[in-house]
Amino acid sequence: MIIYTNEGNPLGLQLLMLAKFAKQAVKVQLVNLNDAKFKDLLVLPTLELDNGLRLFSPSAIAKYLLVDEGQLRDEWLEWSATLLAPALAHHMAVGHKADANALPVLNALVKKLDDNLKATPYLAGNKLTAADIAVWSLLAPEGTLKGAQNVESLRDWYGRVKALPEVQEVLSEQPLKDLSFNALQQSNRYGGLHHVPLKRLSLADAGKLLVDTTPTVADTVTDEEISAAQAAFTYTAPKEVKEERTILPKPGQRNVLITSALPYVNNVPHLGNIIGCVLSADIFARYSRSAGYNTLLICGTDEYGTATENKALAENLTPREICDKYFELHNSIYRWFGIGFDYFGRTTTQEQTDIVQEAFKDVLSAGYIIKESVEQLLCQKCDRFLADRFVEGTCPHPGCGYEDARGDQCDKCGKLVNATELIRPRCKVCNSAPVIRSSDQLFIDLPKAEPQLKDWVDKSEGGWTNNAKVITRAWLKEGLKPRCITRDLKWGIPVPHKGFEKKVFYVWFDAPFGYVSMTKRYTKEYQQWWQPAKGTDVELFQFMAKDNVPFHSVVWPSILLAVNKGHTLVSHIMATEYLNYEDGKFSKSRGIGVFGNDAQETGIPADVWRFYLASARPEGQDSSFSWNDLAARNNSELLNNLGNFVNRALVFCEKNFNSTVPEVALTQDELILLALINRELKGYINSMEKAKLRDGIRHLLAVSRHGNGYMQTQQPWVLLKGSDEQKKRAATIIGLSANIACLLANLLFPYMPTTARTLFSQLNAKQTPLNAEKPLATLLLPAGHKIGKPAPLFAKLEQAFIDELKGKYGGAQESKASPNTQTSAADLEKAVAAQADKVRQLKASTKDKAQWQPEVNKLLDLKKQLEEAKKTAPASTAAPASAPTNGSQSVKDLEKAIQEQGDKVRKLKGSTKDKSVWQPEVDVLLGLKKQLEAAQKAAKEAPASAPPAPAPSSAANPAQVKALEDKIALQGEKVRTLKASGDASVWKPEVDILLALKNELAALTGAPAAGGQGKGKKKK
Repeated sequence: MIIYTNEGNPLGLQLLMLAKFAKQAVKVQLVNLNDAKFKDLLVLPTLELDNGLRLFSPSAIAKYLLVDEGQLRDEWLEWSATLLAPALAHHMAVGHKADANALPVLNALVKKLDDNLKATPYLAGNKLTAADIAVWSLLAPEGTLKGAQNVESLRDWYGRVKALPEVQEVLSEQPLKDLSFNALQQSNRYGGLHHVPLKRLSLADAGKLLVDTTPTVADTVTDEEISAAQAAFTYTAPKEVKEERTILPKPGQRNVLITSALPYVNNVPHLGNIIGCVLSADIFARYSRSAGYNTLLICGTDEYGTATENKALAENLTPREICDKYFELHNSIYRWFGIGFDYFGRTTTQEQTDIVQEAFKDVLSAGYIIKESVEQLLCQKCDRFLADRFVEGTCPHPGCGYEDARGDQCDKCGKLVNATELIRPRCKVCNSAPVIRSSDQLFIDLPKAEPQLKDWVDKSEGGWTNNAKVITRAWLKEGLKPRCITRDLKWGIPVPHKGFEKKVFYVWFDAPFGYVSMTKRYTKEYQQWWQPAKGTDVELFQFMAKDNVPFHSVVWPSILLAVNKGHTLVSHIMATEYLNYEDGKFSKSRGIGVFGNDAQETGIPADVWRFYLASARPEGQDSSFSWNDLAARNNSELLNNLGNFVNRALVFCEKNFNSTVPEVALTQDELILLALINRELKGYINSMEKAKLRDGIRHLLAVSRHGNGYMQTQQPWVLLKGSDEQKKRAATIIGLSANIACLLANLLFPYMPTTARTLFSQLNAKQTPLNAEKPLATLLLPAGHKIGKPAPLFAKLEQAFIDELKGKYGGAQESKASPNTQTSAADLEKAVAAQADKVRQLKASTKDKAQWQPEVNKLLDLKKQLEEAKKTAPASTAAPASAPTNGSQSVKDLEKAIQEQGDKVRKLKGSTKDKSVWQPEVDVLLGLKKQLEAAQKAAKEAPASAPPAPAPSSAANPAQVKALEDKIALQGEKVRTLKASGDASVWKPEVDILLALKNELAALTGAPAAGGQGKGKKKK
């Protein structure tokens, strides 16, 4: 039998003791749950029987090894597992996991044990059972019964069990000093005992057996931690590290290659995009360099594909011009955020073309390319085959039915889609229904690569985030299918294959090779990173949002495995969930959310943005950006915690010690502080090694909290006024605090590089490498070191300022209604009509109320605004029903509107049987007919002497009017084309231009403004 456990686990000791008393030979194997080899182990310890069966419940293992010990034994086993173990885990925890409520619960449990052992020598009667072994092993770690009073029976029992020869034999293999309840945190993939809520018992008669014995976290510090802290706190002069001009992997060293998912070039990145890939990659890369690893960070813009063609059409530019424009925009945003790429490149380079075409030839010669005649959608109106992103329709997957699924993927269910499988497909350019035609295309044979891929995933996924594992496993479970790698487009890399010269590679065949081509642009020796020589190991960390996972975990690895040239494959996929904006979505077109260029305009330093985004990083689930949370974290964690400690320490040093770091004479208080800091330093290193950036910040801030608490308790400002001995004591406090400030500068650097550099300047010190193997605080500033000039690192974010920004980026920056009441009412009528359309489409596409209810609320709000606008409109703006000319014009307008609305209703009824879609339009039609009836009646009754209608402005220049009308016609056509593409961020600005032109014409001719036109009317 084999016991799988981790170092220091008290439950592992329990299994060893059970096996010893059961006279069963066992082998102990210490494991780490993060090791890919043990991915099938969920809980430690686990007992593997000789037949391969595994047991992981200590109580079940006890019953298996020591059978028929009676019901009372089983009750004590249950009590031990469900009450005592969680209470001890909560009581012995440190840092944020410590629970002050655990002590009274534990007192009650200890009293129950002592009372029981007063009556019987062992828990279940007169002889030792598995219950005694279970409870004794839980009480064995040092500190569990520290300072316990009035528990003589319990102590006697503990001593008798410990003296047993079987127990002594086990303790020779597993010394008590190595046991720790902290080991349980690393023994369960689901959080373990720290997530088991404490059961509040009847505490009236519990007594105070353990009270006041561990009042602070300092009392949990062990002698070993004290000794380690004392031994490490010495000064070693920093070595000058020569920065190499070109970073290349080296044999025998840790070589870390980091990539960030290539941002698509056709948009402005928002905060979610930035933390999802580039900023996370940069923080990890900065840590990796600080830890002394050979590190290269590569990224760039993804520039080929249909989205670029769409954007080029929208902006009247060529695809190349669009790429040039947005590449510079992305580059400038990332520079402002302090993203330190070793190289930031592009996919539209000759190196990219050469590498992709060579890879294709390798995959072809290896037999992984198949040719098929593919039924594609041809838009006869546009006269071209439609690429996936140029076609939309209803998702074909059962149970989904999303009406705006793309031709390659459904955004609702997340599944891949073939464009020809879409239900009711439509061309995004002209909105017409395409027809199916055949076209020869090339496919990558993923099913052929699947066995190799599965073996590789089994070995590699241990270093991936959980969402990456789940997404990849879902793809493999469904079974891989051949994927088309060519497209009938012009903007892309040409396919070097006979008969396919006019086609280009699908962007997801080409884009991942961008990492390789950008490395080649960085160095001609790029193959040392991507095809390393034997004896040189390269770890590839890839950062991305979860929607990019399949292409990095399935598609690209399959291609590289097919190429079979020893390429570096990803070892760590670091995928985030999504960052929302104030519990909604970022929207450039609606002015909602902070985008990369907006962050610069707020005046808030880039480092504060970096810190906040890292602390709100959506690691395990979606998270939200919140202005109030940003202010709270800045003011509380940065200003009041970190900034306050560092500034106090350095100002004391400047004013009381002439800016010279005094000598540190360590006492027990300092050693305890260093031991606690070492715990946090170890936690920081462990978190950063796994790219758990939020946890890294938590440990960093815990260090400064310990420092603040130390200064507050020791009160050096009081000691400085006392005796020489007290002044010497104050010197130690300030000297140690200055050293902690220097440590914090090093820990802060990956997150806030500019702030860290400022702090290093104030300390007159340089960045020191982190020792990931031995994370212990050292003396960084020796006695006599001269510091620089201290100054506050952070500024308070006032609530009024935050409220202003919240309003500015919450959609309020959209243009306000004109003060002219008549125009305002007309604009609101138009807005109500547009919003009503949106609501109807949403209701037709989904039954999920959560999706369409917010839009319904907006519609109701617009209707209220319209009602108010009509009430306050001056009487002169009312329609002059008594005027025959106007009455006649009104009748004509209504007749035309009825005809158009009738056409609309007929089309809707012909396209769907869903009454909820077309009934609102029928109601509109009936309303128009009633208005027509009233208008006709008013026209007949109007007196003949009514004044004539006002003539158009005589000042209007006919040539000017004609030029404006031509411009409006062209702009209208452009808007209609872009609206068909569906991307509001593209067509909304063009709508604004169109409205401006119409208003200009209205001002010139005296006709009603653009906002006053009824829905559906067209300018003739």
